[in-house]
Amino acid sequence: MIRTFLRERLSWLVFFAASQLLILLVAWLDRSVPLGSLLYIVLLSSLAFLAFLLWRASRETAFYRSLRDYDPAGDLAPGREPSSPFERIVWDAVALQDDRYRTEASARRMELTREKDELLSWVHEIKTPLTTLQLMIDRLDDESARPRLMAEWLRVHLLVDQQLHRKRLPFMHNDLAVATVPLEPLLNAEIQSLRSWCMQKHIGFDISLDEPEVLSDAKWLGFILRQILSNAVKYSSDSDITVESFRRSDGHVALRVQDQGRGISAKDLPRIFEQGFTSTAGSRHRDQASSGMGLYLAAQAAERLLITIEAESEPGAGSAFTLHFPQKNDLLRLTNR
Repeated sequence: MIRTFLRERLSWLVFFAASQLLILLVAWLDRSVPLGSLLYIVLLSSLAFLAFLLWRASRETAFYRSLRDYDPAGDLAPGREPSSPFERIVWDAVALQDDRYRTEASARRMELTREKDELLSWVHEIKTPLTTLQLMIDRLDDESARPRLMAEWLRVHLLVDQQLHRKRLPFMHNDLAVATVPLEPLLNAEIQSLRSWCMQKHIGFDISLDEPEVLSDAKWLGFILRQILSNAVKYSSDSDITVESFRRSDGHVALRVQDQGRGISAKDLPRIFEQGFTSTAGSRHRDQASSGMGLYLAAQAAERLLITIEAESEPGAGSAFTLHFPQKNDLLRLTNR
C-alpha cells in the first residue's frame, strides 16, 4: 500500500526534489551564498518532508486499505472515519452505491422467493390433474394406445419434476438429510416410474450392486438418478441398461449407469452438463423435446452433495455415467455448513 501511495504522490516528490536542486543550483551559481549552510537547510527540509510523507501515508493508506479489503457480503465499515474532504467524497459515494446495491439485492431476493413460491404452488396444483390423467390412461381399453399415452404423460411428469427441483436447488442446503441410502429400493422406485416408457421402447435393466448403500440425501440422489436414467431410456431402444455399484481402490463408492444408445460425440461430451445444451448432432439438435436441463440440474445437485459425475461415451456405442460418492469424513463439510 505504501508503494501505491508513493505512486499517487509522485508529483509531490518530483516537485520537492526539483525545489531542493534549484536551491543548490543557486548556491553553485552565486558564490556569495554559503553552500554549506544551504546543504544544511536542504538536509533539514528533506528530513521534515520525509516525516510529513510518512505521517500522511499512515493516515491515507488506512482509509484506502479499508476500501480495498471491503467485503461486499459484509457491512461497509471503514478502518477509520474519513479525515479529509476528498476521503469524505469517496466514502459517501461508496456508501451510497453500497446501499443501492443492497436494496436491489434484497428486492431481487424477495422477487426470487415469490417466483419460487408461485412455481412450487403451480407444480403442486398441476400434480392433481396429472394424477387424474394417469388413472384415466390406466383405465383405457385400447391396449395399443395406452403405452403411447403413458409415455407422453411420463415426459410431462418429468418436465414438471425438473421445474420443481430447479426452483428448489438454490435452497437445497435447507432441505438436506444426509444418511445411509439403500440403493436397491431407490433404483427400483425410479425404474418403476419409467416402466411404461421402457416397455414401449423394449428396454430392460441389468442391476448388480456390490455396494448396496451410499451416504447421501435420498430425495436429491433420486432426482439425480432420475435424470440419468430417463436420458438413458430416451436415447436407447431394444437394449438393456446396466446399473452397477462398486468400491474404488481409494475407498469411495461409485455407481455406474451404462446404456447401449446412440452415444455422444467427443465434441459434445465436455458440454453435456451445461445449462440448456442440447447437442450439436443433427437429429438430436433438432429434437424439440429436449430441454437441455436434466443433466445440468443433476450436476448442480451432485456438486452440492459432493458427488462427482463422470461421463464416457462413443457415438453409436452408448454412454456411461458414473457417480463417485464422498466418504463419511468428506460429508462432515456438507453437514457443518
